[in-house]
Amino acid sequence: MIDMYLYENELKEKGIKYIGGTDEAGRGPLYGPVVAACCYLPNDFCLDGLNDSKKLSEKKREEFYKYIISHAIYGIGIVDAEEIDQINIYEASRKAMKIAITKVKEQIPLEHVLTDAMPLGDFIANTPIIKGDAKSASIAAASIIAKVTRDHMLYEVDIKYPEYGFKKHKGYPTKAHIEAIHKYGLIPEYRKTYGPVKELIDENRNS
Repeated sequence: MIDMYLYENELKEKGIKYIGGTDEAGRGPLYGPVVAACCYLPNDFCLDGLNDSKKLSEKKREEFYKYIISHAIYGIGIVDAEEIDQINIYEASRKAMKIAITKVKEQIPLEHVLTDAMPLGDFIANTPIIKGDAKSASIAAASIIAKVTRDHMLYEVDIKYPEYGFKKHKGYPTKAHIEAIHKYGLIPEYRKTYGPVKELIDENRNS
């Protein structure tokens, strides 16, 4: 069994007290923002089953989300589709993480951040961990906040544009989603540099 506090405890043994984890949700979708969260878990934080948000059911994610936001210190960073198109999704993810980290730093003297394979340069002392959301409690908590926050945003979009099926696919390029954009066209917040969206724009331009 993986010790989800291994990385945090190693840093604490070096005298580092304020350790955060950061992760993002929404790199792959055709629609909407990328959302990052940074999370600091107090010493008395305890949540059995805390793991990568993708491995949890939606119901469990919602439960964990409520617990985490009431027992941890966190910040959220959001970068919209237009900026994703301008700077690319990798840089947009990094920017969203930095926004989230800054919001935590406004609340506590954050010293070190564990990231899900994202190097942050000299922005703050950091340790990128491959598949970090399944190895670090702080990153896993951040992944849940980011995922649920983004899902809630997409539920709002679904109410406004039910014909696109956002509640189901969350903006990811499923067959039903691609069929919907061909049938109904593009609405604001589509990522115009992403394959299926770019193809549709080119088709319309050439027709």
